Amino acid sequence: MENQYNYYNQEDYQRNYQNSGQPEYPHREHKEKKQKKALPKVIAIIGLAVLFGVVSSATFLTSNMIGNKILGLNDSGSRGTDAKQSTPINSSAQKSASAVTTDVSEIVESVMPSVVSITNLSVQQVQSFFGGVYQQEIQSAGTGIIISQTDEELLIVTNNHVIADSETLTVTFANEASVEANVKGADSVYDIAVIAVEKKQVSSDTMDAIAVATLGDSNMLKVGEPAIAIGNALGYGQSVTTGVISAVNRQLNMDEGQQMREQNVTSEEGVNLIQTDAAINPGNSGGALVNLNGEVVGINSSKLAQTTIEGMGYAIPISDVSDIIDTLMNQKTKRKVAEDQQGYIGIRGYDVTAEISSMYQMPEGVYINEVTKGSGAEKAGITQGNIITAVNGSTVKNMEELKKELTYYAAGETVTLSIHIPENNGEYTGKNVEVVLGKTS
Repeated sequence: MENQYNYYNQEDYQRNYQNSGQPEYPHREHKEKKQKKALPKVIAIIGLAVLFGVVSSATFLTSNMIGNKILGLNDSGSRGTDAKQSTPINSSAQKSASAVTTDVSEIVESVMPSVVSITNLSVQQVQSFFGGVYQQEIQSAGTGIIISQTDEELLIVTNNHVIADSETLTVTFANEASVEANVKGADSVYDIAVIAVEKKQVSSDTMDAIAVATLGDSNMLKVGEPAIAIGNALGYGQSVTTGVISAVNRQLNMDEGQQMREQNVTSEEGVNLIQTDAAINPGNSGGALVNLNGEVVGINSSKLAQTTIEGMGYAIPISDVSDIIDTLMNQKTKRKVAEDQQGYIGIRGYDVTAEISSMYQMPEGVYINEVTKGSGAEKAGITQGNIITAVNGSTVKNMEELKKELTYYAAGETVTLSIHIPENNGEYTGKNVEVVLGKTS
């Protein structure tokens, strides 16, 4: 039987039901009645759930309070195994710390005038493809820091390996003006050197553009504090990198030292270094490691270079070498003497390398195997077996360094040699002797 409510259109519906007294949509009325009947049940269920939750919560809180009272669970003295909560930094401090690590422009603006680029033009012997040897000019780049001045000179500290074997040294200031520089003194053990620029070579505009660096106290450094490295990276001119002090009082062993990217860098026993993750690249050597006060706390020296190593750069602590720097600054500025006028000591010797020094407990330097009769060395009391370790305060670790130092002195000049004399017990006693240099025949 066809359902009486099954109509095909509105017109049929109105014709059959408009006077019948039936509702227009009987199926809707049916649903509404069902919903009205179900609503009180839903409300009742919700009410019971809420009541159960309240009762459960009250029961839990009551039992928890009783447990705490009886068992002493809230007693602060029984929380010894808990880690201490770190003290949060307030928002203003966070903002300040964020600004420090992201914007160092004011610090750099203050320090940059005291940082210079150094170009070293040296002559080295190079072996050809066919086995012959010829001389070739080699140009290398480094960095220096203006640390003092006299009436006649600007004094600049850098690394010894930056100025090693130099024929010509050129200093470029912050305003890109360049002048020639000369060596004051060097210490190869600590990898420190001081060079000088004559003020009469520097224009007034350049003098207005440069500044003398403010030195800080590297002994006060804390691991984790920010660090800024400024230097002539890759010889492209001054650049800035930032990081933190990763470690202090670092000493590198021989295996690590062999992985140094910079050449001629050594870390002798007793030479402590600052480790930082601020990028130190070739050309940065001799540059400034700066704290947030704009003070130089280290002289950038080297980095470890391996595919498995990242962010391990090293700087020489400024406080550890301040006395050495003072000694080097007070030396006479060295200018090379013509080869036919250079003086000589009058000895023949051999290198006491680091390996020999360690094996036989001998000072590293030049072992004197023979003393020329009538020479300045003989007249000064130098004998076979003595070891030369310095000339006028500049360390020498081998014959090559000794010969280089003597190129700055003419025959007839007096130099002070630091020598070590062997004792009967196998130990060595240090002594300074003055030697009048002779003339080569």
